[in-house]
Amino acid sequence: MKIKPLKVFLFFAVLLLFMTAFAVPAFAAVDVATAIEQTWAQAESQIKTVVNNVVFPVVDMILAILFFIKLGTAYFDYRKHGQFEFTAPAILFACLIFTLTAPLYIWTIL
Repeated sequence: MKIKPLKVFLFFAVLLLFMTAFAVPAFAAVDVATAIEQTWAQAESQIKTVVNNVVFPVVDMILAILFFIKLGTAYFDYRKHGQFEFTAPAILFACLIFTLTAPLYIWTIL
């Protein structure tokens, strides 16, 4: 089965036509830093509200569940082997404390 050169040419011509038709030029009217600063200034209150009321509570809940699960498994390992492993529960507890207190100071850092 031989592909005719005309079909190949037409395929690439249509492909080039689609590429030029759907290409959207992106020209910045001002420099990028100013555009980002303006966008942040406009959306700052909404972003803070969503992060404080949705993101941090979800992360806190996940960390709390993982902490209590790990604490339970560490206790059962202690009952089985006689040695309590503090590392994983301590790390999860520290992360939980960090995310619980983060809304108080994170916005002054940013």
